[in-house]
Amino acid sequence: MSEPEAPSGRDLVAAVGAVIFASADPVEAKEIVAALGGDLTVQHVEQAIDRLEQTHRDSDTGLIVERVAGGVRLATRKDVGPWVRTFFRQRNRTRLSPAALETLAIVAYRQPVTSPEIQAIRGKDPTASLKGLAEKKLVTTLGRKKVVGSPLLYGTSRYFLEHFGLNSLDDLPSMQEFDQLVGLVEGAVAVPGDDTEGEDEAVAVSTRGRTRAPDDDCAETASDDAPPRGASDP
Repeated sequence: MSEPEAPSGRDLVAAVGAVIFASADPVEAKEIVAALGGDLTVQHVEQAIDRLEQTHRDSDTGLIVERVAGGVRLATRKDVGPWVRTFFRQRNRTRLSPAALETLAIVAYRQPVTSPEIQAIRGKDPTASLKGLAEKKLVTTLGRKKVVGSPLLYGTSRYFLEHFGLNSLDDLPSMQEFDQLVGLVEGAVAVPGDDTEGEDEAVAVSTRGRTRAPDDDCAETASDDAPPRGASDP
């Protein structure tokens, strides 16, 4: 079966939009170029993304093109966010415990950081929280520190950027504003075995300015159909 010809004009905008919609993760322009082939360049694809962005901005689709984690994805418009949040509150919750959120904040602002260094700041063993955060793909290991014992170094993952609606770590708010950031996410998944010390209420993880569906690997009840990506409160 021969490869289809590379699209152009309105077909290119449609093809780029379809690829972005179909992807579960933010898509980079160079990935779209590789997929569509032909004589397309990154500039052609970027122009198509700009047109797609303008189309959604001027229409009543309820969607926007969101630039995040170095790529683009389709997300819900901020004015429909309350209804999207209500839908996913009823469907799935992705919660992190207060202990996990504390640990995540330390990793985000102090990375690369080791477990003993986190414990020195929190005053509690973060092992269970780090394990849960790694399972949720919010943190990742960055190698080992060259000190006695060679402890693992932890940092945030690309999924962390996606989850919180950040394009890069430079977009993180100040530490004083982190609690406000945390207060925006409307999902919840409890971290199994986390050191919550009897705290029954989980705190909702937040995203900076967007409403998004919990991913299946974070949801209490996994679903076979992938939820739509979401977006934006200012």
